[in-house]
Amino acid sequence: MRSRRLLIVALLLTGCGRGRAPEAKGDLLAQPWPEIERQARGQTVTLAMWMGDPFINKYINEYVAPNLKQRYRVNLNVVSAQGGQIVSMLMTEIEAHKTQSNVDLMWINGETFYQLRQIDALFGPFTEKLPNAKSIDFKNPFIGYDFQQEVKGYECPWGNVQLAIIYNSARVPEPPRNRQQLAAWVKAHPGRFTFDNTFTGMTFLKSLLIDLAGGPGALDGPFDEEKYKRLSAQLWDYLNGIKPYFWKHGETFPASVAQLHQLFAAGEVDFTMSNNDGDVDNKVLQGLLPETSRAYVLDTGTIQNSHYMGIAKRAPHLAADLVMVNFMISPEAQYEKLKPAVWGDGTVLDVSRLSEDWQAKFADVPQRRFSPKRVDIQPKALREPASEYMIRLSDDFRKYVLEK
Repeated sequence: MRSRRLLIVALLLTGCGRGRAPEAKGDLLAQPWPEIERQARGQTVTLAMWMGDPFINKYINEYVAPNLKQRYRVNLNVVSAQGGQIVSMLMTEIEAHKTQSNVDLMWINGETFYQLRQIDALFGPFTEKLPNAKSIDFKNPFIGYDFQQEVKGYECPWGNVQLAIIYNSARVPEPPRNRQQLAAWVKAHPGRFTFDNTFTGMTFLKSLLIDLAGGPGALDGPFDEEKYKRLSAQLWDYLNGIKPYFWKHGETFPASVAQLHQLFAAGEVDFTMSNNDGDVDNKVLQGLLPETSRAYVLDTGTIQNSHYMGIAKRAPHLAADLVMVNFMISPEAQYEKLKPAVWGDGTVLDVSRLSEDWQAKFADVPQRRFSPKRVDIQPKALREPASEYMIRLSDDFRKYVLEK
C-alpha cells in the first residue's frame, strides 16, 4: 500500500513547487563541456543509492570516487536511499519549497522514475550534453525506455541487466524451464523454493505475468486495468496452488534478495534469483554462493531492464553531477564494472560505436563461468511493462498471496 499512497500523493502534487534549480538549467547546459568541467572542480556530489551489495559499494567508493577526485577534482558523498525513500524525500522538499535538495544524484529506475517525473523532481533533459552519451543507443527499447516510459534525457542509463534464476546444480541437475515445469518441481520438492517479496521477486512475478498474457510484447503500452485484473487473478491462482510447497509452507517470504541468497548459500533452498544475469559469478567470487551455483532464464523469458542515474531538479552541484554521470558512462568505467570480479553489471554502451581498441577490450573482458552469455539469453529478454503493473503487483501480492 505504501507504493500506492506515494503514487497518489505524487499525482496530487504534480505541478506544485516548481522552482528553478540552484544553477539555471539553460545557463549551465548552454556552456561548452570544458567550462562545465571547470565549474565542477571542488564541488561535492551527494549520491543516493541502494547500498546492499558490498562489491557495488566497493566499485563506487574505490573506483568511481578516486577517479572523480583525481581527474576532475570532484568529491563524492554516498548516502543510502532507494525507491520510495527517494520519492518521499524529494516530495517533502517540494512541499517545504526548498531551493536546494539534500541530494544531487540518485540511482533510480522503474516506478521511482515514473513517480519523480510526476512531481517534476528531476533535472533535464541533460543526456545530450554528455560527451560519452554518443556511445549509447537510446533507440534500444531496453535502454531508451524505463518501464515503458521514454527517458527523454531525464535520467541516464548506466547499467543493463536481465533477471536470472540461480540454482544449485549439485541438487538440481535439470532446472524447470517454464511456469508449468516450475510448479511440478516445487510440488515434488517441498520447502526447496521461494522468492523475495521485494524488487527482485516482483520482477520474477512480472515475467510470469507476461507469460500468462501471451509472451513478449503482450503487456507493452499503457497500463490496462481490465487486463491486469484478469491476468493477476490467474497469477494468484497459480501461486496459491503451489504456495503450500514453498519454503516455510509459503507462510512467509524472504524480506530481501540478500536474505534469499543467504538461504540458498545455507542449503535451505535450491534456488535464488538476481536482477543481474551476471551476478552469480560475482557472488561465487565473493564466496557468498557455492561454486555449484548456475544461472539461467526461463524459456518463456525474463525481464531485462536498465538502471539509471537521475539528477535532482534542485541539486546544488549540477556541474559536478553532469561530470560524474559522464564519467560513469565512459568506456573506462563501463568496462571496469562489467568484469565479473568487480560487479558483472552489463554495459549500456553500444560497443560498435567505440574505438577499435575499446571494442577489443570489451571483447576480451573475463568470461562468465557460472552465468549464461548475454548473447544467448538476449532472445529471451522481456520488456518491462508500465510502472503501474509493478506497483499493483507489489500491493496485491501481499493481499492475495502473502496474507491469505
